[in-house]
Amino acid sequence: MLMRQGGSMMLSAAGIVLAFSWFLPGYALYFHIGETEKKCFIEEIPDETMVIGKYRTQLWDKQANSFLPATPGLGMHVEIKDPDTKIILSRQYGSEGRFTFTSHTPGEHQICLHSNSTKMALFAGGKLRVHLDIQVGEHTNNYPEIAAKDKLTELQLRVRQLLDQVEQIQKEQNYQRYREERFRMTSESTNQRVLWWSIAQTLILIVTGVWQMRHLKSFFEAKKLV
Repeated sequence: MLMRQGGSMMLSAAGIVLAFSWFLPGYALYFHIGETEKKCFIEEIPDETMVIGKYRTQLWDKQANSFLPATPGLGMHVEIKDPDTKIILSRQYGSEGRFTFTSHTPGEHQICLHSNSTKMALFAGGKLRVHLDIQVGEHTNNYPEIAAKDKLTELQLRVRQLLDQVEQIQKEQNYQRYREERFRMTSESTNQRVLWWSIAQTLILIVTGVWQMRHLKSFFEAKKLV
């Protein structure tokens, strides 16, 4: 589970960030990437769930000795894969962007970002800071906009929010059942393999023992010891 302060596992060598958020509605964090570096996040998402990601970039300025807003020419490429490693989104954005997708398969979705630094001499060898904010489920809804569009009262809007939350909880519960079923199937398959391996080991020991006894009997008979 990813904590809001960036409690994620970062593998600097591979440039991969694993971010699990089974129960949190979203998270905000920032990270640094180099010229050719790629950062990926793994998000466990139920099926039929909307995800909205927003990001903005800052470029390291040696003169100011701090991160400043990146130039408009600097962009980010966003690629998203579903649990079957099928690409569901692959698009080039600007220095600030917003991407949206809906999950159709429950499980781990991979969200990867990398810059178009190779096209910019300004960023060559530099460092980029990316602020990323991801919202999942009912938290992707803009309720003030919905209230204004549908002319909802405060009570009606609150009921709408509660209904969306209940729907998201049901999706989370269904996903947990799905994960539990997969785990149970894996456990049963493993137990079955262990059982058959134990039976095979027992048969091998019995066959080896019988062979050794017959071999020893033949040896002693040949030496006329029995």
